[in-house]
Amino acid sequence: MLSIKNAIVVLMAVASIGIATPGYAAEETVSFAVDGQKVVGTLDLPDGVRKPPVVLMLHGFTGTRNEWTSSAVPQGLYGRCAPVLAGKGVASLRIDFRGSGESEGKFADMTVDSEIADALAAIDFLRSRSDVDSQRMSVLGMSLGGAVATAVAGRTTHPLRSVVLWNPGINLPAAFTSIYGEETMKAGLDSGDKAVSVTMKGGGKTVLLKSAFFKSLYTVVPAAEIEKYRGPLLLAVGTEDPIVFPQPVSAESLLSYHHGPHELWTRPVDHGFGLEQSSVTVDALIQETTDFVLKHSK
Repeated sequence: MLSIKNAIVVLMAVASIGIATPGYAAEETVSFAVDGQKVVGTLDLPDGVRKPPVVLMLHGFTGTRNEWTSSAVPQGLYGRCAPVLAGKGVASLRIDFRGSGESEGKFADMTVDSEIADALAAIDFLRSRSDVDSQRMSVLGMSLGGAVATAVAGRTTHPLRSVVLWNPGINLPAAFTSIYGEETMKAGLDSGDKAVSVTMKGGGKTVLLKSAFFKSLYTVVPAAEIEKYRGPLLLAVGTEDPIVFPQPVSAESLLSYHHGPHELWTRPVDHGFGLEQSSVTVDALIQETTDFVLKHSK
């Protein structure tokens, strides 16, 4: 039989279920249309904050809106970052690009340009919301999503308070050649409108892609895009990244094109910031990102 003291503890624990963490509200699934196709996202709004600043999160190649997951980071990089931001009073929207996750479209039809269109539409969507401060928007991009984020920063007509790039694609043709090899890249460029099956070197995920995707790797140049953005920029890279390399040389090269305040954050980890081994670096990265966004959202 429970004592009165223990019963009170149990009742308090039961009552606490469903109560949001201080500063954090439940997530909301949202959607908007791009070229007649639905883009699905998750909007996190901090509890008790009227018109908070907001961060748009853009996932990497073959990813989904929660970003890369592992046993150490089961909720995904963005799924882990969103509640930390909310706990500090910052809203966030993470989207599935068309052809990925729950969004409509086929992955084979995806290009870097189509992802840029999705991201710019997401900015417009946030501008239409009355529950976030559209004058205090930031963009966060990971890997290929980082390259997309540079284009958003350079092309959007809406003001951005800051941009954060996590191991972003910098030299896209070189990065994808390292993933797929020269012969696959040549075959992809020559494939026309016929989707070709490609598999990462050494095994891994197999996907269908068309020549339009491979061509877009050459036409979207992150350095040229970021040169048009003059606001605060945080570039976070792993110096042992086997996809975007060499580092930090590549990162320093990208920053040389950015004519505004910027910071370079490095750690001796891989493309996923060591998430396959532990969450230590990931959590440090999330904290650095949160501090940077807050600093430039005031």
